Amino acid sequence: MLYKTDYHIHTLYSDGKATPEENIEAAISAGIREIGFSEHVNLISGKQDWCMDISKVPAYISHIKFLRKTEKRIKVRLGLEVDYFAGKENLLYEFINKLGLDYVIGSVHYMGETTVDSSPEYYEGKNIDDLYESYFNIVNEAVASGLFDIIAHCDLVRIYNFKPLRDPESLYRNLAKVMSKHDVAFEINTNGRNRPVGDFYPDRRFLRIFNEENVTVCVNSDSHMPSRIGQYFDEAYGLLKEAGYKEMAVFSNRVRFLVPAEF
Repeated sequence: MLYKTDYHIHTLYSDGKATPEENIEAAISAGIREIGFSEHVNLISGKQDWCMDISKVPAYISHIKFLRKTEKRIKVRLGLEVDYFAGKENLLYEFINKLGLDYVIGSVHYMGETTVDSSPEYYEGKNIDDLYESYFNIVNEAVASGLFDIIAHCDLVRIYNFKPLRDPESLYRNLAKVMSKHDVAFEINTNGRNRPVGDFYPDRRFLRIFNEENVTVCVNSDSHMPSRIGQYFDEAYGLLKEAGYKEMAVFSNRVRFLVPAEF
């Protein structure tokens, strides 16, 4: 039986629509064996309405740790999704290291002062090939920083379906090599199906590359509402099987383990 996990869940602590308890009930109904909460945290760009207020972090940590201890029907994991900013690694490390997390998801939303998922207008008039290259360079820096266990939606730059003219395969190959070197996992993020790109992150055409470079993987919903927990997972597992994957990553106390992927 496939051991299903979903480590990328947002609740009312950031921009989610439900409590942790409501998400747990949905995860159990979806056949998920481990649920991981990973609220948005941004330490650099000031208060953002989609991020957890830093003052709420202690309450969030206490809440999820309580559920981790008391919930017997499903394993509860404690995580954060932390925005990466080049040059701020020490600040991020000092914040993350004291929290007792099970895993940390790193994400790249910002290029300069703007997030790449803010609106399609961000892309208009820009050289999309250069934009892709710059975005992947930042993701590579995030991977190499040593801060993160998982990289979220590693090609979020695809969100509005602006396509480069050059074949991006080399960008994915290089990213996979960097992930392998630094022993960082990636996720198939099924929430891309709900975004304008209409498909998973990363681009399904290049999943085989991550397997060829021995990069570990997990499948996450990036859910902001209980109804999306485990959404499209069967399709994602099928893609991993086609790409040659035989194991998936699980996390506890910042240690990664591998479980057989019995597709």
